[in-house]
Amino acid sequence: MRSGFRFHSGPVRGAGTRVALLAGAVLATLGTLLVSAPVAGGDDDTQGQFCSKTAMLLFEACGFEVQDDATKASAKCLNVSGATERRTCYAEARASRSEARKTCREQREWRLAACKRIGEGRYDPDFDPASFDDPRHPTKPNPYFPLQVGNHWEFKGEGEVNTLDVLDQTKLIDGVSCLVVRDQVVLDGELHEDTDDWYASAKDGNVWYCGEEVKDYESFQGDDPRLPELVKIDGSFKAGRNRDKPGVIFQASPTRGRSYLEEFSLGNAEDVTDVLSTTYSFGADPELDEFVPPALVQRLCAGACVVTRNYSLLQPGVVARKYYARGIGFFLEVKPETGSATRLTSCNFDPRCSSLPQP
Repeated sequence: MRSGFRFHSGPVRGAGTRVALLAGAVLATLGTLLVSAPVAGGDDDTQGQFCSKTAMLLFEACGFEVQDDATKASAKCLNVSGATERRTCYAEARASRSEARKTCREQREWRLAACKRIGEGRYDPDFDPASFDDPRHPTKPNPYFPLQVGNHWEFKGEGEVNTLDVLDQTKLIDGVSCLVVRDQVVLDGELHEDTDDWYASAKDGNVWYCGEEVKDYESFQGDDPRLPELVKIDGSFKAGRNRDKPGVIFQASPTRGRSYLEEFSLGNAEDVTDVLSTTYSFGADPELDEFVPPALVQRLCAGACVVTRNYSLLQPGVVARKYYARGIGFFLEVKPETGSATRLTSCNFDPRCSSLPQP
């Protein structure tokens, strides 16, 4: 699990598109593409289909990123002195190039499928500061997404310990005051992720997601002292910067069958939520029961839990189910593809957390 409250994912392209061709061929191809490629623009209001058009433009951008990374990687291979190692470099590059192109195609199809659920309208939400409360004192707190200062959750799963803390800090984002939630992941006793998520409470009870500052760490053998090293900030974004936009992380009144965007930082952070159930209890739906720890959901769900399907438009085929209990919020994430589960093990603000079933 990368984040307790959201399906956290950074760009997929980093690993998949570090590709290369022979330097001269790549540079020639890239030059031709840059000279001849049309620049998208103008108003197409009469034609609509904005979601699908966005998907196609991002597919085009993905192809240009493949070429851009190819040029850089080609230059690196060119500067390898050993002939055998250099050939290996180019061979790996060609394989990576093929994988990257496949990823671009898969992202396109994944996005187009999502458009059928989300709709074809432009994504331009009304983020009016007058519609929001002081996040420390919301007039209509969302019972499924409790954001009281001092709230603490701990989750365990897949070898990780994930803690969430609502800090007594706010951040002004696009005119809206957002509460800061610290999200830390420890893997094998070492810091793996340290992220600040920014949430805003609307007067209607919707909770908005306004961005995040992501810091991924890795520790390395031989370092003395062995301290976590910052290796990535992928996925970071802020609503209102570079035309990035906020999304709703949890609705005031979730509706089964509804799909919506949690965030809109194209090519960087694009998470989607599908509402699967608003009345879940164990035993009512075999599909939603799959891989869940029965004792945990039976303790927290009595026909009133919300279940969502969460996925990133950057990671085709990767899906998680998330479970929310009234008064506690998110308490379980299940990955159907692997059967793995990350579950709440403690919290400090609800008596039900004092004796939760442990993994």
